[in-house]
Amino acid sequence: MNSSPQHSHAFVEEWTGPLAEGFDRETDLATLQVYLQKFSDDGLMEVLLPRLTDEEISGFFRTLALTLRRHLSDQEYHALFLKNSPAQSRE
Repeated sequence: MNSSPQHSHAFVEEWTGPLAEGFDRETDLATLQVYLQKFSDDGLMEVLLPRLTDEEISGFFRTLALTLRRHLSDQEYHALFLKNSPAQSRE
């Protein structure tokens, strides 16, 4: 069994720049990455997820799936999101 974690959230711990939207693209992207990494924190998810409506849950799934489909190849989806190879997903 692999003892090192497959997922990382180092950026949120290391970013020292501003957090703002609309300043410039670099700041927008960094802010979005920080927000998404903070959003996915286990403690926040424990509190937030049970409070979501069915419609909100479906909306998140639709937005995430569409974004992943639009911007990742199948190989990237398996390697970067699922953390496996396409061959592993068929086994």
